[in-house]
Amino acid sequence: MPRTIAAGNWKMHKTQAQTRAFFDAFLPRALRMPAQVEIVIAPPFTSLHTAHAALRDHPRVMLGAQNVHWEPNGAFTGEISVPMLLELGVRYTIVGHSERRMYFNESDHTVNLKVKALLVGGIVPIVAVGETIEERRAGHTDARVTAQSAAALDGLDAAQVRGVVLAYEPIWAIGTGANCDAGEADRVMGLIRNCVPGLEDVPILYGGSVNPENVASYASQPNINGGLVGGASLDPDALIALIENAGRHA
Repeated sequence: MPRTIAAGNWKMHKTQAQTRAFFDAFLPRALRMPAQVEIVIAPPFTSLHTAHAALRDHPRVMLGAQNVHWEPNGAFTGEISVPMLLELGVRYTIVGHSERRMYFNESDHTVNLKVKALLVGGIVPIVAVGETIEERRAGHTDARVTAQSAAALDGLDAAQVRGVVLAYEPIWAIGTGANCDAGEADRVMGLIRNCVPGLEDVPILYGGSVNPENVASYASQPNINGGLVGGASLDPDALIALIENAGRHA
């Protein structure tokens, strides 16, 4: 049975001071969270050091990053490498998020390069896939998300694939409040689980307007192993409630 993960993606939110305040409020309560739910927080790069310091004595919560470059070093202004993330205690890294694809021209090919670099470095990639509203209306959802998943994992054997996490995030549901029906999300995630050998054993997370009120409907589905959480992860009270509800229904 794949493990259950609650991963918070803070996107471009929180200064270092706000990061410290979040963990001051969150960590004492996180120690009492359901043990079957792994907790990952992915702050912006400028707060990774602050988050690492806060989490050093709290193994219950793991540090994530929001992006990475596939080269270990080089003339890539503004980029961050796997060795840099490792030095800060990063255990997970999100790649292929729709905002990266949409605004920064990230492609299936570069996602694949990043996945491979992270696996070599010992960091777990959280690979995000999802369709636009136009693709869903045209009936292309299944083909789109399975193609993205296969491309991200191209060249990996089943054992390597088992080292990743997938996240299904319908683009039309991200930050809109129009979350995907839980049964439909489960159906799509079942297709993802069976499109590449090895994915049957990995956590597949739902993302897209997931919150404390609706997380139980997702966590109770057979192909959904937690959530990649955006806005609800910025508030320690909301994130605690979400993890508790996910844990009860996982």
